[in-house]
Formats: sequence, C-alpha cells, structure tokens
Amino acid sequence: MDGPAEIVIRPFARSDEDAVVALWQAAGLTRPWNDPHRDIARKLQVRPEWLLVAEAEGEILGTVMAGYDGHRGSVNYLAVSPTRRRAGLGRVLMAEAERMLAEAGCPKVNLQLRAGNDEALAFYEALGYGRDDVVSLGKRLEHDLPRSTQRE
Repeated sequence: MDGPAEIVIRPFARSDEDAVVALWQAAGLTRPWNDPHRDIARKLQVRPEWLLVAEAEGEILGTVMAGYDGHRGSVNYLAVSPTRRRAGLGRVLMAEAERMLAEAGCPKVNLQLRAGNDEALAFYEALGYGRDDVVSLGKRLEHDLPRSTQRE
C-alpha cells in the first residue's frame, strides 16, 4: 500500500502558469483589476526563483511568492488548494519563504491581508506575525485588464 504522495517545494516553471492561476482563483486570491498572469510575468523579472510551488504527483497544491527590496521582505500569493488546507502545507511554504528571505539578509517580513480575512489573520498570527500600527496605501502605476480584453 502506497502512502501519501511526497510534496516537493520547487521554483515555479513556466509550464505551471495555468495551474498556479487556477489555484489562486480557487483560493480566492485573484481580483478582476489584477491580472494574475501579469503578476507572474512581473515576478519572473525579479528573483523568479522566489515564486515557489508545492507539487505532488504533477498537481500544484500550493504557492508562495517572496520579495525583498533591501529593507523589508514581503510575501504574496500564499495559497493552498482548498482540498489540502489545515494539513501544514501553508506553514511549510511560509517557512521556506522566510528561510530564503533570512538567507538574503532580510531583517523583517511585511505582508498585507484583505480586511475581513479572519482565517488568514489567525493563520499568520499562529506563525508569530503581529499587527503593525501602520496604514497601507497603494497606487497603481500600471492598470491590468482581464486577459480576454487585452489587445495582442
């Protein structure tokens, strides 16, 4: 009798793109104003090896995207397949992102959550993350369009 398939954490490969975007959609991470394909293309320009996937038997089960600007690290697109949640995979992915950031000399990790995402907030607090007394501001420098409406 075979046990559970081994999960491998590895850098994203271009052939993963559709499965990764489908995972992000299933996990509720995508928004109409933010084209995930373009986010992947942008990440592949800067430390592409820091976009990680968790895979078992050819299936993408999780992702995490890390970044570091020399002052603070960031984590985006932490996602675990809805059928694989609460089994520790999110913790493993975050530990690997934190390891990469620490190895690069990063002193602190910042992350943002959408208001009302209490489940994710509890997850990160259990990992030792605390609320900072800050206001997050944003300004789009490039506006994404859904792929179906983009001009070729």
